Amino acid sequence: MKPHSTIATIITCHNRKQKTLASLAALFNQVLPADVLLVVYLVDDASTDGTPEAVRETYPQVKLLGGDGNLFWNGGMRQGFAEAMKQDYDYYLWLNDDTVLEPEALNSMLATSRSLAQQGHTRAIAVGSTRDAVTGALTYGGWLRTSWWHPLHFRLLEPIAEPQQCSTMNGNCVLMPRSVAEVVGNLDPAFIHSMGDIDYGLRSVQQNCTVWVVPGYVGTCSTNPPEGNCWEDPNMSLLDRFKKVLQPKGYGPKESKVLVQRHTNILWPIYWLLPYVRLILTSIRRGPVGYRG
Repeated sequence: MKPHSTIATIITCHNRKQKTLASLAALFNQVLPADVLLVVYLVDDASTDGTPEAVRETYPQVKLLGGDGNLFWNGGMRQGFAEAMKQDYDYYLWLNDDTVLEPEALNSMLATSRSLAQQGHTRAIAVGSTRDAVTGALTYGGWLRTSWWHPLHFRLLEPIAEPQQCSTMNGNCVLMPRSVAEVVGNLDPAFIHSMGDIDYGLRSVQQNCTVWVVPGYVGTCSTNPPEGNCWEDPNMSLLDRFKKVLQPKGYGPKESKVLVQRHTNILWPIYWLLPYVRLILTSIRRGPVGYRG
């Protein structure tokens, strides 16, 4: 049967073999109409734990691409997305390698996208919400702007029984039609790891696309615990927090400047500096403990 819809899935990974394989297993276990063709592009960023070998053996149909170990999320997804867009698929699915989809997840996202198109939203991004595998708490999905004074203040939207329009999204599970990719293009190389997905959602809205949270949860994806791993952890010393913030997975001033300058207003220097000022103040409030080490 000739496929009615083709979906290119873009995933990037680095040294998380078991998580990557579990995510792929759930992806290939999707309950889809017979006329839907799923193609997978996996960018392996120089894993040393046997991930590419395991993928080749278990899922030889996956189009495996390689990195030099310095791609991180945004770079890896950008490389895979660029390769996939050469083929003009009907849809593009971004999927984190630690996201485990429910069997009906992609079918639900596809149905939402088609329904929105019938309502006139032909450039609609469908965002899947994920929850913690243990607690069931909402972890990633669509973000809604909530502040009248700060353009980049958002809150995660809890999924309901109907699609909800939002302001931007996490890139953990995102389905977009070709019409969006043709207008917005690829992820911006100005970002290394994070912020690229938030920027993409905001740029999409600026270019007359829309972003929607699909009904219900699409799967599980747990957040990483902040303690000792994140620059936002107030229990770390000020020096350690600044070291973390400057790492590729932190909140680098150069990257955040691009995001804030692009998506706020004339007051962008204030919005840009606020997180770093807050970092200093919260560490000072911790007193001597905050400065340990």
